Amino acid sequence: MTPLQLLFLGVFGLAAIWFGWRVFRTKSMVRSALSLLAAMVALGGMFLALDAEFLGVLQIMMMAGEMSIMAFFMMMYMMDPGGLSSMDMTHQQRPAAAVGIGAVGLVLALALLTPWPPAQALAPSATQQNHDLGIELMTRSMMIFETAGTSILVAMIAAIATALAYPKQPD
Repeated sequence: MTPLQLLFLGVFGLAAIWFGWRVFRTKSMVRSALSLLAAMVALGGMFLALDAEFLGVLQIMMMAGEMSIMAFFMMMYMMDPGGLSSMDMTHQQRPAAAVGIGAVGLVLALALLTPWPPAQALAPSATQQNHDLGIELMTRSMMIFETAGTSILVAMIAAIATALAYPKQPD
């Protein structure tokens, strides 16, 4: 890894942490969605810095679409998506902080105490990584993705069908 890649990896990593923190610190749902989008774009930038171009571009494209849809639905259905009223949307702050600190401690303990295998001396080229990812997606993972996509489509159709207001039928 070159020093420039390491620099970009650090910058994008810090940006992801910063925007992830901002998701929970704003009162506006729209600003939260945009902060989450920025955090996901920073993760895509980390993939790009690690020479995983396909995953980086895929992360950015998918998260941009998903966050746009999420922000749209929040603006439609939330009482105060702009965070302009004096509503307090935070509840049980102390238990949430305790659970968060416990989760961070558990993750750090797992990361530090796990006997990791030695790192590879040289990562495969970007072309080889894309090839291997394609083989993985088109073989054993294909049925999982197809099932998940079909399930999501059925759930969306069912949600729309149950939300429709049907006119009363004359007796």
